[in-house]
Amino acid sequence: METLQHRFVEFIPEVLDEGILYITMEYRTAVHMCVCGCGNEVITPFSPTDWHLRFYGDSVSIYPSIGSWSFKCRSHYWITKNRIQHAEDWSDKEVQKGRDADKWNKKSFYEEKPPEPKLEKPETRLNEKAKKWSMKSFFSFLGLK
Repeated sequence: METLQHRFVEFIPEVLDEGILYITMEYRTAVHMCVCGCGNEVITPFSPTDWHLRFYGDSVSIYPSIGSWSFKCRSHYWITKNRIQHAEDWSDKEVQKGRDADKWNKKSFYEEKPPEPKLEKPETRLNEKAKKWSMKSFFSFLGLK
C-alpha cells in the first residue's frame, strides 16, 4: 500500500476498510488498518505528547512516525500528505528508549507545575520631599519661582 485516503468521521466504524485513515476530531484519534496488510488496527491518539495531525485540505500528515512495535509485523512508517513512507525497523533497545522518552514527555507535560512567583513591583511613588523638589525645579526651569 502506497497511500491512505483520509476520512473525517464522528465515530470510528466497527469494520475498517483497508487504505482508509479514519479521523475523529471529537475523540482526537485516527485509526487505520496496518499498511503492511497484517490486519491489525493501528490507533494514533492526538495530543500534545502523542501524534499530531496536519490537514492540508486534500491530504493529511501524522507526526511523528508510526511504529507498530507490539505487532508481529513491526511496521514502521510515516503518513505524509496521504502517502506511506516506510521507515527502518528499530531494535528492541531503540523501541524501549522511545517508550521511555514518551513516558518522560507525558510526565513533564502533565505534572503539576509550581505557580509562577509573583514579582513585587518597586514603589513608584515619589516621597513628598522629592515631589516638592521636582515641582520647585520644574517651576524654576520655567522661570516661575
